[in-house]
Amino acid sequence: MTRSLPTGADTFAGVYPAMCTPFHDDGSIDYETLRADAQRLEAGGVDGLVPMGSTGESATVSHDEHIEVIEAVVDAVDVPVIGGSGSNNTQEALELSQRAADAGADALLLISPYYNKPEQRGFIEHYETIADAVDLPQIVYNVPSRTGQNIEPDTVADLATHPNIQGFKAAGGDLNQVSEIVEKTQDQEFDVLSGNDGETLPILSVGGTGCISVAANIEPERMSDLVWAALDGDFEHARERNHDLGPLFRALFWETNPIPVKAAMEIRGYSSGTLRPPLTEITPANRDRLESLLAEYEANPVEPRGEQ
Repeated sequence: MTRSLPTGADTFAGVYPAMCTPFHDDGSIDYETLRADAQRLEAGGVDGLVPMGSTGESATVSHDEHIEVIEAVVDAVDVPVIGGSGSNNTQEALELSQRAADAGADALLLISPYYNKPEQRGFIEHYETIADAVDLPQIVYNVPSRTGQNIEPDTVADLATHPNIQGFKAAGGDLNQVSEIVEKTQDQEFDVLSGNDGETLPILSVGGTGCISVAANIEPERMSDLVWAALDGDFEHARERNHDLGPLFRALFWETNPIPVKAAMEIRGYSSGTLRPPLTEITPANRDRLESLLAEYEANPVEPRGEQ
């Protein structure tokens, strides 16, 4: 099977897990488990994988590790791989993006520059610099809670005119803004994806095409069922699945992401729950609650739509 992204509209349709990075107890990257996890998610029916985003603890890996993780995932699967390659330093983001492309990434996810809080024209210059130099589809990632600055709809609309800037990951919690972005980019080959699992269904309802999902690490089949039901116009079924997954969406943010999802991965036996400092292990009380919730999902496996 040859890995490829579709071209034109709906380049990024479906479910793309924001992958965790598994670590050994000593904090080194467990590449064997990483590859196995990529293959598990692929078998779960996801449409692509996103290593080295926030959920992958990209802030605490070296640049060489960053690229090695992307390369390991590329080598392990046939589905498209969207490599996280953002930075608050434009030159650094450019270099990471070029290296991710060389490692075989099919597309790039670029978090907006954090901490230095650029003006809107700074966002445009930042993203266009990378898009001019790296000939891959690129997704602009807006998460103001982590970066301190919001990318405005008019800025996104300007960026969407660049042929290599083909998507927007919305993790700002403002559905009015998401709707405006969809409206202002509808004539472009440009996709809007949810970056918060609990907002996926509303975003799909206004024209979004999918999600970059934390919950899909744990329940890839359920997330795919939700998203593709909505994309097929079966919003009644999508609502049912959304309600089913709601407790998990909330549980995975009881503490700072990726603390809960890595605990869930360990509970499920997919990988260790080891995190790199300054992140800390989940509290015992929340781990107990998470174990109970995951047991409920295991007791009620998902059935394909149409067989329910």
